[in-house]
Amino acid sequence: MKLHRPAVTGTKRLGVLAGGFNPPTVAHLALASAARGHVDQLLCVVPRAFPHKEYFGATIDQRIEMLASLEWAIPSLIGVTEQGLFIDIARECKAEFGAGTRLFFICGRDAAERILTWDYGRTGVVPEMLNEFELLVASRGGAFEPPAEFAQRIHALRMPAGHDLVSSTEVRERIARGQPWEHLVPPGIVQRVREIYS
Repeated sequence: MKLHRPAVTGTKRLGVLAGGFNPPTVAHLALASAARGHVDQLLCVVPRAFPHKEYFGATIDQRIEMLASLEWAIPSLIGVTEQGLFIDIARECKAEFGAGTRLFFICGRDAAERILTWDYGRTGVVPEMLNEFELLVASRGGAFEPPAEFAQRIHALRMPAGHDLVSSTEVRERIARGQPWEHLVPPGIVQRVREIYS
């Protein structure tokens, strides 16, 4: 993993927000804010490839630029990885931040369900993953009920209302249709998003 600032030593609880950030939205900031009580530092991870979608839109450098210009609720770093699966990202994080770092992957209900039901090509991957990291899950289009056997490793995040339908996809589609979209991205990157996606 390539970090765009040196890893902060002594981080005990690292929140990992992995995604396309194509573009970053107000929901990304809300997720980080909701995780404040659980983690000491945030790592935004931009994979160069995704296991479940095509790579398109803003370049890696443009995504990093947008992420770096945001005001996060907790100290933050940006990392770029060649990996797409959370378990591989978790192992890279342990290598960067130390084996004793407690990892929390921050996501919405839809992503959590995908993580738990993905076909990894072999059995036992989900328990193996949740042995390496925990999940902080925000409701998104409905509450998330973790399977009982993983309840100790999956924690609910309380998100403010109004973020259920906010997504990078919605921003891009609204721009393409000529509909208002500016309220879905942080004010500091509105002009940059307009330049990249219009």
